[in-house]
Amino acid sequence: MYCLQWLIPVLLIPKPVPAGLLHNHVVFMVLYLTGFFLERKPCTICSLVFLAAVAVLCYSGIGNCLLWPTSECQEALP
Repeated sequence: MYCLQWLIPVLLIPKPVPAGLLHNHVVFMVLYLTGFFLERKPCTICSLVFLAAVAVLCYSGIGNCLLWPTSECQEALP
């Protein structure tokens, strides 16, 4: 479970308030997670625990998911 110490803080990074920075945040998160999984190769249990936490976070409410922008934020863009 040592690999979870590098994955759990990703869930705690807040989304930016300005809508223009939201896409940069999503790209950063996707690239960070892709690089982490390719470089560190976390164990299966850690990967499943992290993916379950992301799934619970994403489906717990609108605007909570860290992997894609919500429709509310996209409406705010010019």
